[in-house]
Order: sequence, then C-alpha cells, then structure tokens
Amino acid sequence: MSGRGVNIHATAIVVGTTGLVFIGPSGSGKSMLAFDCLCEARLHGQFAALVADDQVFISRFGTHVVASRPETIKDLIELRHGGIARIASIPRALLHYAVVPVIRGEAKRLPPEKARETLFGEVSLPALHVPSDLRLPFSFINALIAS
Repeated sequence: MSGRGVNIHATAIVVGTTGLVFIGPSGSGKSMLAFDCLCEARLHGQFAALVADDQVFISRFGTHVVASRPETIKDLIELRHGGIARIASIPRALLHYAVVPVIRGEAKRLPPEKARETLFGEVSLPALHVPSDLRLPFSFINALIAS
C-alpha cells in the first residue's frame, strides 16, 4: 500500500457524519446512486459532499477506514450518459458502509445478515445492498443504517 492508500474503482461520499463508499463493476450505477444520495441529503438540509468518483484511495488506520481522492479528479463526478459534472468535494472522510448497487430482478430478496464487502485485502465494511434504480436512495440507506 502506498502512502495514499490502495486505489479502488468506487465512489465515496459523506452525508452528515456517515461515510459511504459505492462499489461494484463499471456501469453498475455507483456514481448515479452516490449523486442521488448527495442531492437528496442536501434537499433535506443535511451536509453532504463528494470525496471521489471513479478512483478512491482507501487506507486503514487501526479500526478506521478512510477514503481520500486523487487531486486530479477533485470536484468531478461522471454521470453516465450525462457527462462529467462539477460538485463540491472534500479531500477525505471516514467510511462506515460499503453500498452495493443491485438490480432488483437479479438480486436476492434479502441480503445475508451482517453482510460485509471487502475493499481490499482484509479491509471490509458492513454492506448495504441498494437497488440501482431506486428513486430516493438516501432515505433507503438511512432506514438500513438506523435498523
């Protein structure tokens, strides 16, 4: 691992004090879900910021997992079929959950209890499985976090 961490293909955001990293293959809806969460949280008066889109440096400090951005993509998010958008970002954030976009017709009805997603090596986070076509993803994520 370099001083900046391990570079993974993901999107990281923070809403309030909760750090979320959206993981999955290219085209799975990571960026759009993250963008929708940012917009919805801001509409409800919550602090929300992008950390990084497409490339996220992941580091572990004791039991904490931290996401940081490459400066070359500061304030940029790719919205598939819409282009590159500018959105305020912060340089780093603690991560609490890995958000996994799923396709409703292909996913199991209920994810495994206490599911975790590995980011790299032995670094993992509790997993939140979220339908990629969900209209209000942050409300859905909030409900999962609160349970």
